[in-house]
Amino acid sequence: MSNFAFGTYRISDLNPQHIEALREAIASGITMIDTSSNYMDGGAERAIAAAFRGLDSYKKDEIEIVSKYGYLQGTNLLNYKNKLLKIKNEQDVVKYSPECYHAISKEFMHEQLSDSLKRLETQKIDCYLIHNPEYYILDAINKGVSKDERLDEMYRRLEDAFVGLEEEVKKGRIGSYGVSSNSFSLPESSEEFLPYEDLLTLAQNAANIVKNAKHSFTTIELPINILEREGFKCASWAKKNALRVLANRPLNAKYDSKMFRLCDYDESREYYYYLNELMETCNNETLRPMYNLLEQLDIRKHKFAWIGDYDLFLLSQILPHMKKILENLGEEDVQALLSYIDIYLQEYRKMVASECSKKTREELKEFFKECNSTMQECAIRFLMQRESIDYILVGMRKSAYIGQILSLEE
Repeated sequence: MSNFAFGTYRISDLNPQHIEALREAIASGITMIDTSSNYMDGGAERAIAAAFRGLDSYKKDEIEIVSKYGYLQGTNLLNYKNKLLKIKNEQDVVKYSPECYHAISKEFMHEQLSDSLKRLETQKIDCYLIHNPEYYILDAINKGVSKDERLDEMYRRLEDAFVGLEEEVKKGRIGSYGVSSNSFSLPESSEEFLPYEDLLTLAQNAANIVKNAKHSFTTIELPINILEREGFKCASWAKKNALRVLANRPLNAKYDSKMFRLCDYDESREYYYYLNELMETCNNETLRPMYNLLEQLDIRKHKFAWIGDYDLFLLSQILPHMKKILENLGEEDVQALLSYIDIYLQEYRKMVASECSKKTREELKEFFKECNSTMQECAIRFLMQRESIDYILVGMRKSAYIGQILSLEE
């Protein structure tokens, strides 16, 4: 059995490479796939279903699927705003931001589970987690609710959700349940910390209400990595109480209020070739704005703090700006140029990642001073040596990543 689980945060059924990676992982011995209803607006769950098609039933039974609910984003949020998705008690909905609502009520859970089962093309999900219930705490803090009052309400919401989950265990639609929370990894002194030591009492209360002999709370998931170690306290508590621990974000870590990608990346060997080729194509009056944009991007490639900043900048600034420039071209010219742009942006991202990894190595040298390998290998091995962690969730969107990760178990 592998210590690694296949994380599907950025997996989509629209990308054949992702589906092939899932199949490769299953063939290579991965026995757990972690997903959520909101990952790629349901696309991650559909990708898992696509990867499972054609598998023998015995092979499917070897793979545990862990999914989650809680977020109202994308289609979910649109349906809620258009009254197509109804939640009776409006107070159960946390309207955290215009693009992100959240709810954990059992009513919402029953509906979300039904949708996930359809997307996954299955009758049962092995383990179903409440996804970041602390959104209520964050919202209550913003509204000035006292700590005692917000924790009482948080526990009420969790017990209500646990009742619904115990009902689903009884129906046979889920095998067990748990909680995935970023707040488990915070210091207890933090206002955003979600206390976990009463969860089992709430779960047993819920089992008693549903008349189940024993609760089916089995799993916690939280961020733990070589930089963020506070979560080991929660993991130790979990192991003492016979719970499984799933560690997420092993390579995307927070430290000193900043995010870091704990990976070494090589520079692109083809970057300047594609840059020059594209700039030459854009060296005319019509495409002068694109030419200027490429110049600015080249200057800026070493200025991103971490690769996530670039990804956000790409979506919010670069792509909209490029789209506006291309509006002045005919359809045939646009299609021809897009192929150049796509390749260039792939190589540009490699350059940004390389620059970021150099800065990360320098800034975090104390954490990696005994590391004689890549940052990613040292960060993963750090977690593999911890007895309190059962599974390490790793994003493996390409088949090549699978071999690299699984080789660490040899």
